Amino acid sequence: MTLDASALLLTSLIAAPFVGSFLAVVALRLPRQESMVSGRSRCDICGQTLKARELIPLVSFAVLLGKCRLCAGRIDRLHPLLESAAIGVAAWAACVVTGWILIASCVLGWTLLLLAAIDWRTGLLPNILTLPLLVVGLAVTAAIDWASVIDHTIGAVVGFVAFAVVSEVYRRVRRRDGLGLGDAKLLAAAGAWLSWTALPSVVLLAACIALISVLIQRLQGREIHATDRITFGPALAGAMWLVWLYGPIVPGWL
Repeated sequence: MTLDASALLLTSLIAAPFVGSFLAVVALRLPRQESMVSGRSRCDICGQTLKARELIPLVSFAVLLGKCRLCAGRIDRLHPLLESAAIGVAAWAACVVTGWILIASCVLGWTLLLLAAIDWRTGLLPNILTLPLLVVGLAVTAAIDWASVIDHTIGAVVGFVAFAVVSEVYRRVRRRDGLGLGDAKLLAAAGAWLSWTALPSVVLLAACIALISVLIQRLQGREIHATDRITFGPALAGAMWLVWLYGPIVPGWL
């Protein structure tokens, strides 16, 4: 590993928990339409400004025993979860790629992590995250291989149209919403990052991940009915991440 590659690896691992801390703030505030960057960090319950020693990723949560120092309110478990997951994303990517592709992979993984967290909690995939992810995917593609930009652009269009059509057909037939357009935009982003040839793999893997999630919830005793809404964004994000790192599992023409 070259010196530059080692520096990028170290930078990504050091930055990961702080990125995860920011992701948790965004995941909590964005659905409430609150500012994510203005003002100092504060307790989600009492609103009091937090000191620097209370903002150390993972460490502060452990020292405070998961409670606010001022009001003793329970700190949302999303904070340590996303901080830990962000480290995991960086370490996982580092096992597969190096150099500037590692940084691009971390950006992708962290964004997918944020989208999965928001969708899991609220059922939303915000345009402010999915659309920039699509644009960045095409930019990364151009930097890797300019000649493949057309295939990835086609992938973005096909990804959106495919899920949008499924969503509309489902609505007309069942007279209720199925897939949301947020899922269609996320699949469009997958096409931008991975090309149209990888979309069958993304959809297949996402379906498998979603099914496993439902089975686990059933085993935990949760009752799930045919009309229950199942968030598909986390499964789609997980599938996109796996295909980005390891490539498609089925031929693109299927």
